[in-house]
Amino acid sequence: MNHARPPAAPALENVNVIGFDAMPTPAEVHARAPLTAKAAETVARGRATLRAILERRDPRIFVVAGPCSIHDPVAALDYARRLGRLAGELTETMFVVMRVYFEKPRTATGWKGFINDPRMDDSFHIEEGITRARQLLLDLAELGLPTGSEALDPLSPQYLADLIAWYAIGARTTESQTHREMASGLSTPVGFKNGTDGALDVAINAIKSAAHPHSFLGINADGRTAVVRTRGNAHGHLVLRGGGGRPNYDSVSVKLAERALVKAGLAPNIVVDCSHANSLKDPSLQPLVFADCVHQIKEGSISIVGMMLESHINPGNQPIPEDLSQLAYGVSVTDACIGWDTTEELLRRAHAELAPVIAQRRATRS
Repeated sequence: MNHARPPAAPALENVNVIGFDAMPTPAEVHARAPLTAKAAETVARGRATLRAILERRDPRIFVVAGPCSIHDPVAALDYARRLGRLAGELTETMFVVMRVYFEKPRTATGWKGFINDPRMDDSFHIEEGITRARQLLLDLAELGLPTGSEALDPLSPQYLADLIAWYAIGARTTESQTHREMASGLSTPVGFKNGTDGALDVAINAIKSAAHPHSFLGINADGRTAVVRTRGNAHGHLVLRGGGGRPNYDSVSVKLAERALVKAGLAPNIVVDCSHANSLKDPSLQPLVFADCVHQIKEGSISIVGMMLESHINPGNQPIPEDLSQLAYGVSVTDACIGWDTTEELLRRAHAELAPVIAQRRATRS
């Protein structure tokens, strides 16, 4: 009698997976850093103001300023206090939103951001990162400062989105159907960046797609897989960040983008990212890009509704050292930023130059 064992079935699932670490549910993370009345008011006011700017009911522009990425919550709060005080001086012409980016898209390797690797040592304590990120957003909202972030991981908004006033979809993910579907359900206005090659089509198609209802797989507050059904997001807009080796913030590029949006049946709402390819990743060029946009607004452009700046307490950037105690305070560990002194000077100068323009808009609309 043949008692040979049948051959073992080949492994077909999780061949390259070495573990599954449990994550806290969105509800559990919310309970660790619960939304307060003050924070809720900040977020609601921020979203309402941004919608009003996009709908031309508020004549001001909005400015999203802050570090390329968050790696030190203490320095982030220091920056936020400075930005909050400055924002109070600029309120007649600008609505200021702090850039708070926790996730970094990578084409190869590198630090993936505070949520993925909060200890900056490749230990990837994502459960810690998501909780600390939420706490920082709560602290910022408690200061009265609305925040903007990039929606990169499709699950992160369930943990954080109630504390965010504005989202961006990055150049590498604007073409992704997953991110277009996610954007259709976000409760904030969403800026879609043009492709890394500089083309506008992917962003315009993304705005159109996100404006429609979608159904897709996601998670609910209890961490259960769910079919997410959305109504569509009516406040998608275009973010020009340059690409293909050239900037696209100049008046001709802005006019062409405006025409492309109108041709597609979309509102001609354009935000200019003063960093990335528009500054050729040279932070010293960001003020020139910003000043050019201010000049276009002074010359009558109404399609530029906002600008983005990569700004930190101190200028430049730094590599992540093996000994984290050697990190310089308030200096980016990703893309190089302009420093606080430059940021303050830039925004104050723009405020003075835009005051007559915004006043004229108010008089015309009243």
